[in-house]
Amino acid sequence: MQDHGYDNQIDKFPVAMAYVPWQRFEKMYDDLEKAYCIGTVFPELNKPFTGRRCV
Repeated sequence: MQDHGYDNQIDKFPVAMAYVPWQRFEKMYDDLEKAYCIGTVFPELNKPFTGRRCV
């Protein structure tokens, strides 16, 4: 594992704040095999990660 020097800078990062909206039960996937592969039975929660690594 590479050392990027972040350990000595940890106190410089701000404290995180989370926003979690209320979830409404609206629909479910009919195909449970697909839901298992995606990781959720709720289509509203299917949010694939599209970000990039921070290097």
